[in-house]
Amino acid sequence: MPIALLVLPSIAAILLAAHFYRAGQLALAVLAAGALVLLAVPRPWAARALQVALLAGALEWLRTLALFASMRMAAGQPYLRLALILGVVAAFTAASAAVFQQSAVRRRYRL
Repeated sequence: MPIALLVLPSIAAILLAAHFYRAGQLALAVLAAGALVLLAVPRPWAARALQVALLAGALEWLRTLALFASMRMAAGQPYLRLALILGVVAAFTAASAAVFQQSAVRRRYRL
């Protein structure tokens, strides 16, 4: 059961890595992809580090949403679909941090 739950933070980290790679921020892309390694470390500090990284990632998605939506609005282009997609990705990333509050995952990471 905990392994299945850890798929969500894995997907969120991969999406963040792709986002940073696309933006040309290779160091952040490597850090986001490297966060996947922490999933294999069954220690409390690893779980908390992942939670912090995922919450920071959710904030990055919201920052990107604000930036891209304002650019599209200024250009007179539609922005609603972009805002919805990035909003859902931000919510998914934040929800992935909440996976570490599930009892099976808490036992795995000894939280």
